[in-house]
Amino acid sequence: MTLKFETRAIHAGQEPDRATGATIVPVYQTSTFTQQAIGEHLGYEYSRCSNPTRTALEICLASLESAQFGVAYASGMAAIAGVMQLVDAGDHVVVADDLYGGTYRQFTKILPRYGVTFHFVDATNLDAVASAIRPETKMLWIESPTNPMLRLVDIAGCAKIAKQAKIQLVVDNTFATPYLQNPLELGATIIVHSTTKYIGGHSDVIGGAVIVNDEETYRTLRATQNATGAVPGPWDAWLTLRGVKTLAVRMRQHQENAFAIARFLREQSQIANVYYPGFLDHPGHEIAKKQMRGFGGMVTIELKGGESAAREICKHTQVFSLAESLGGIESLIGYPWLMSHGGFPADEKLKKGIARNIVRLSIGIEHIDDLRSDLAQALAKLPK
Repeated sequence: MTLKFETRAIHAGQEPDRATGATIVPVYQTSTFTQQAIGEHLGYEYSRCSNPTRTALEICLASLESAQFGVAYASGMAAIAGVMQLVDAGDHVVVADDLYGGTYRQFTKILPRYGVTFHFVDATNLDAVASAIRPETKMLWIESPTNPMLRLVDIAGCAKIAKQAKIQLVVDNTFATPYLQNPLELGATIIVHSTTKYIGGHSDVIGGAVIVNDEETYRTLRATQNATGAVPGPWDAWLTLRGVKTLAVRMRQHQENAFAIARFLREQSQIANVYYPGFLDHPGHEIAKKQMRGFGGMVTIELKGGESAAREICKHTQVFSLAESLGGIESLIGYPWLMSHGGFPADEKLKKGIARNIVRLSIGIEHIDDLRSDLAQALAKLPK
């Protein structure tokens, strides 16, 4: 029987516990496992190598991405580092230039010290992507939708280029989640998630994941993770697994609220632009329709009043919390210039459209009337 997404989120990898019959996967809070004799064990030896709670999460996440293998990490950045350990000194990576600030920091400050080179390109332009590939290129790295400007990258188009060049295509699928988008089905070879965000969904756990279909890539990721130790603890795995059970219902509400808020903000005189892929005039709308099953829960706005207006609205919201991160049940407001993208040089931020008057909204699942009212009262405090 082929199970639907919502059912797999609750059941994949989560059979009743064999020892006790517990319906919910237990937290296996143990560092080591007793062996019957030397070399004879029940599949687990040491929790850095593997842990039953983590295994359940990995099976579930792989299932949701229609994949064979999942590897859970201690954070989204650890997952990114794990993927980058697939390349060697002298290798070259082509990167979409509109990406999360933490990823940019790793690609510009850390990995070049080990001989890996990076070329940043406007990935919405497939010709530019193809032109950036060199003989030493081993990987193409993209986000879609991008953070924070919500640009859409054609995943299938990038996959075609990557296949021709015989390189890995990595897609950071954090914003879309497996509920709205499955990059492996579009030709990608590696998916990265910050499970801290929508997958965990409750702003109470840090985690990451890498999802693949290729067994050799999986075994390399697993061996490297074991050697470097970037693993989540069993409680973190359990909290993430608990969150993923409601991913489908949460994403439906996130998306419904986000579209309503985006439409509301378009009507406000203090707003210069509202960026949301659901709008027909969004430059990536047709790509979003082609590769996604919805438009997500993120909205980015540009204030007419410049930096001061952006700072003021962040100060005056009451339901929206001013905070880093995104994808939780609660609504968050952020200032990318100094927060999520503070690590970018100023000229790079401006080149990507991340100006000082840009504000990013992670739309939660509160009542839509309260979210609209909160933004309305905050906007009313801005200078006319």
